[in-house]
Amino acid sequence: MEVKRESIFVSAVRSFCNVFAGFIGILVGVIVIGIIVAVLSKPQMVSDKTQMIIAADADGNRSLLSHSAPVILRINIHGVIGSKDLNTKTMQAQLLDSRDGFLKDNRVKGILLHIDSPGGVAFDGHQIYQALIDYKEKYKVPVYAYVNGLCASAAYFIACSADKIYSPPVGMIGSVGALLGPNFNFAGLMERYGVKELTITEGKDKDMLSPYREWKPGEAQSLKDIVASDYELFVELVTKARPRLSKSKLINEYGAQVYNPIKAQEYGYIDDGNSSYSQTLVALVKEAGIDEEYQVVELKVLRPVLSDLIEGKSPILTGMMKHELSLPTELSPELNNRPLYLFSPALQWSANHDTR
Repeated sequence: MEVKRESIFVSAVRSFCNVFAGFIGILVGVIVIGIIVAVLSKPQMVSDKTQMIIAADADGNRSLLSHSAPVILRINIHGVIGSKDLNTKTMQAQLLDSRDGFLKDNRVKGILLHIDSPGGVAFDGHQIYQALIDYKEKYKVPVYAYVNGLCASAAYFIACSADKIYSPPVGMIGSVGALLGPNFNFAGLMERYGVKELTITEGKDKDMLSPYREWKPGEAQSLKDIVASDYELFVELVTKARPRLSKSKLINEYGAQVYNPIKAQEYGYIDDGNSSYSQTLVALVKEAGIDEEYQVVELKVLRPVLSDLIEGKSPILTGMMKHELSLPTELSPELNNRPLYLFSPALQWSANHDTR
């Protein structure tokens, strides 16, 4: 009888594969247990902690200086305001940490807002604005804003907390307006195809603006009043912060339009529409009274590792790949059914063509 012996190479490969498979199994088990514990404990998906990042100064230097060097805090207003990465809580975390740890002993001498945003949720825009105003008044530090492309609606609302607003000559600035929606109505379509719907409610107008029935005259009046109030607040705040910007012209001529930085400077929206990031930083450093080497830092808000898995949004947990076709007027979940300071031409067209 012939006995075939396994080669040393094949045996080694088999042993390696067994060990590797065991390691992967243990790793997957640890991840699954971690996810289960995290889900059961219902963690906050935005951490209260931040990570400090050394940013470049006006000369492009990013060297870490001594703990006594004065600091300019750069705060990025990037993306949609009210989203998971840019909201009231993330702003509060940055401002709180700017007085603690490596930055304690009043090292922060000024704040630079670096803005590239279409705006977003009215509430978060107002709260972030107020947090910056409170910080500025409490710690007596100047706040300057630099527009890096787009500064519209809630982003411009926040920019009005700054003592000066700078921008390069290319960009879009403005969009002082408020909206809520869009809301769609499918009643006619449902009637055509014999589709029925039942919603059980208590309280007058609890199902206001239901898309499944014809809307009643005046049922959206309370929502219109809220949007009107938010708009009035926006106009009052802007014209107080930007005295060169005519209130009458803002309401009757400029409206919610956006303008290039040169025109925005002419109308009074900003102070300098032909500047650079370095020039803005130099001006802020001078206003802060810094005459020595200084550090520019960012405080990045941390998010838990595997946060998408914990939230149940990952295809690994759902077992499904999500394919979407977004309409031009479709909002992200964070913005649905909330008053907005948001620059979106498609949404503004819908709001301005409401026939009710």
